[in-house]
Amino acid sequence: MTARSSLTVVLAAGEGTRMRSSLPKVLHQVAGQTLLAHVLKAAPCSEVSALAVVVGPDHQAVADEARRQRPDAAVFVQQKRLGTADAVLAARKAIAHGADDLVIAFGDTPLISAATFERLRLPLKHGATLAVLGFRAQDPTGYGRLLTDGDRLVAIREHAEASAQERRIDLCNAGVMAFRGDKALAILDRIDNDNSKGEYYLTDAVEIVKDMELEAVVIETSEDEVRGINTKAQLAEAEAVMQARLRKQALEAGVTMVAPETVFLAADTQFGKDVTIEPFVVIGPGVSIADGAVIHSFSHLVETSVGARASVGPYARLRPGTSLGEGAKIGNFVETKAARLEAGVKVNHLSYIGDAEIGAGSNIGAGTITCNYDGFSKHKTLIGTAAFIGTNSSLVAPVKIGNGAYIGSGSVITRDVPDDAMAVERSPQNNREGGAARYREAKTRHKKPKG
Repeated sequence: MTARSSLTVVLAAGEGTRMRSSLPKVLHQVAGQTLLAHVLKAAPCSEVSALAVVVGPDHQAVADEARRQRPDAAVFVQQKRLGTADAVLAARKAIAHGADDLVIAFGDTPLISAATFERLRLPLKHGATLAVLGFRAQDPTGYGRLLTDGDRLVAIREHAEASAQERRIDLCNAGVMAFRGDKALAILDRIDNDNSKGEYYLTDAVEIVKDMELEAVVIETSEDEVRGINTKAQLAEAEAVMQARLRKQALEAGVTMVAPETVFLAADTQFGKDVTIEPFVVIGPGVSIADGAVIHSFSHLVETSVGARASVGPYARLRPGTSLGEGAKIGNFVETKAARLEAGVKVNHLSYIGDAEIGAGSNIGAGTITCNYDGFSKHKTLIGTAAFIGTNSSLVAPVKIGNGAYIGSGSVITRDVPDDAMAVERSPQNNREGGAARYREAKTRHKKPKG
């Protein structure tokens, strides 16, 4: 049987004024990804699925994020904010293509899942015209109530307009809906703005479906899954729910976490087998941790690849572009950035390794600094295999340390060191002259022409 085609329209035009931020609401983050990214990743994605994102005027950053997360997304602009139904009809061109199912989602509900979208579409396959996502609220105050007659949904009553009896109903509207595609435009075009605000409300679709003698139904989900984000407090609540989910997934996958409630993960964190995460670790976006690796307490990793049986921390900071080979060791108070450390490399204490490549089996002594910035540009430090860098050494890039080379403690290296050579550069005069020469060279290279 041919799969049903779908169009998902994600509404992301809100200003989010209650966030008290210059950043558009849907670009705030939960677990290292934007609210919008979470929704777009959950939305149907297949050869027979299309995606449209409705943004506000002058929200190019939102459009860019939509296309970055889902290159197949078509972007439409809601020029005037005249309600949710008006926002949906901003994507009229996409709706008119006639997908079997039209799904309406919101860009500020990061906890919604792909499985819920699939459940929401299922009644359409069996003859329903409209399916509305609902939840049982612990405190329904302020939510629209879903009014049912048997298995059918007959109306959505906003809290302010609900009777005392209707307010006792705890089945609430999540806002997410799915329409039969061949009926969607006919229903949406019948929604009017005869209300106190003069806006077009998507919730009116339920009574229109009833008047057309078609069927509307409710699909229930958890309150957590449909949390909308309107304030920083709600953003923090959503983060807590997402972190609990991610920790549970990691534990079920076999990750050992000594105190999981103290560990923060990103939505895209990847774990191998037998990984151990000690307390108070923060893992940002783009991190993969291979089999048997250990991340010790108070470490922070972002955009980093940790090899099998590697050890990180405690108190280590691995910045974007770090790659650790098998069995590599990053010790306490070590910072890395754009650095590739091959198998067995040891950087045990109090060092900065930036814009560097270090060959297998090399040892970097305590207090070593790769001096990668000359005041104008970044430069690379290349260290060969089985090299030994003594404590308190400064390697002034661009510089290459050969295979098996030995750098004496306290050295300042400003020139390449050949394979198997020993370098001990401690002369304050030589170091001053070398450093000054490097600075003069860099300044000349970056000097702007006159005129």
